[in-house]
This record gives sequence, structure tokens and C-alpha cells, in this order.
Amino acid sequence: MAEKPRKMGLGRGLSALMADVDVTSAAAPQSTQTVPVEQITANPDQPRRAFDPEALAELAASLKSRGVLQPLIVRPHPREPGIYQIVAGERRWRAAQIAQLHDLPVIIRDMTDTEVLEIALIENIQRADLNPIEEAASFRQLMDRFGHTQEQLAEALDKSRSHISNLLRLLNLPDQVQGFVRDGKLSAGHARALITTPDPVGLARRVIERGLSVRETEALAKQASAPRPTPASRSKPEKDADTRALEADLGAQLKMRVQIEHAGHDGGRLTVTYRDLDQLDRLCQLLSGGL
Repeated sequence: MAEKPRKMGLGRGLSALMADVDVTSAAAPQSTQTVPVEQITANPDQPRRAFDPEALAELAASLKSRGVLQPLIVRPHPREPGIYQIVAGERRWRAAQIAQLHDLPVIIRDMTDTEVLEIALIENIQRADLNPIEEAASFRQLMDRFGHTQEQLAEALDKSRSHISNLLRLLNLPDQVQGFVRDGKLSAGHARALITTPDPVGLARRVIERGLSVRETEALAKQASAPRPTPASRSKPEKDADTRALEADLGAQLKMRVQIEHAGHDGGRLTVTYRDLDQLDRLCQLLSGGL
């Protein structure tokens, strides 16, 4: 049976969860255990999908020379006896395999699927270098799954509400543009400028090809979003002084608004605007009897 979303604060949160985890090998808590790497598996619902190979290699080198100073947080696998599922620390687990370490220090916790997802999301946001799309997706999951508001997230994660709001807007972009952001081809600033444009994918390609700055992208987006002028809406030449004077004289006599539009040798148009039926009746009498 699926778990129902909770509407509450950030629950235990990462700070409470990590209170006894920020340790060194010299001061490890008694609950730390050593588990073979092959008995540890990743969380399939882990919100982080991309792991930078260079960053993992650097971490692997550090783990090989100094060891794993901070234990992973795991839980007993819900379906596989003897296996532990990672709650927090997947980067260290991946790097440990690169470093060919055989055992890892872990803290074992009994947690529900809901708690695991929430903590994984918060741990990623606070501790990992997520790309803007991954971070936005994490915010959205916390809001949709657990009922958190933008204000609650801003306070709990020590981020501004505008930061959270701006990142969430990126999820309105087409998948292809989100992919450009994930791959580092576009920054969050570039992507935000494209959100309300009629063709964000096409514009994104132009931005990448030309290497445009965020400000140049904003100018391009503004130009693309501006309504195209129609023949009727194109700017008309300014009226000459004689035409304006004639409009004023006729308007004064009729006590109505008068507009005159010349069309060169092809004549023109005289427009009289009446306010109500009484004015229309008066205009008809004037036209019938002469001015």
C-alpha cells in the first residue's frame, strides 16, 4: 500500500539526522559498524542522477590515502536480507569502489521509504553540488511528496525563497532545454530568460552556438517575445499641423472627437466618435441640415 504524503515541517531533517555522524575516525560513535562494500546498495529513488567522474576520482584518491572518515547512513534493505540500502553517502560509496576499498563504516537506521526519500533529498541539496535542474526537482519532490512550502524549505535549507522559486520555474522549460542545463551548456540564468519565450529550444540553441551572456540572452528573449507588428499596428507618420488644426476645429463645432487620416492622392478617412445616442442624434441632424 502506497504511503500517504505528510504535511508537516521538515521532520527529522538532515541536521538532526547528522548530529552524530559528523565524526572522525578518532571519535566514531559506538553505533558505527563496518560493512563489506558488496553488502551495500544504492537507493533506487536517489534524486541525484549525475555523478561527476573527475570529482569521484578525487574523492577516491582521498579515501584511499586517508580512509573513510565519515560513515554512511544505511538501513536494512526492505526486500533483500543481509543487504543495506544507502540513505546518505552514495558519493562516498561510489568513490570507495573506485579506490577498491573492501569495507565501509556505516550507521544503521530503521527508516521508512518516506523518511529515506526525504533525507536523501535534503542531504543532496545541502551537501552535494547538484546542477540547477536536479536541485529544482528535489525542491519539487519535497513540496509534492511531503507538503512542504517554499517558505519552509527556504528556512530549513538556509536558502532564500527567491532562489527556490526561480529554480522551480526551470521545470517549466522543455526537456531538451533542461538537458542543456544538466549538461552545463546553459546556466540557470540563461535558462530563466527563456521560460516565457515562444520557442525556448530554438533560442537555447542560438545562445549556446553564439556563446551569449545572460544579459545578451535576456535581450534576445525580450526581442523574441515582443509581438510582431501588423500592417495596421505599424507606426504611422505624424500628422501635420494643418490636419491637427482641422481636427480641433471640427471637434469643437461638433463637440465630438474627430480624426482625419490622409491616404495621399487616394483620399482619406474622417472618423467622428460619439459618446451616446443623444450625440448620434445630434450628429445626424447636423449632417442633414448642414453645419
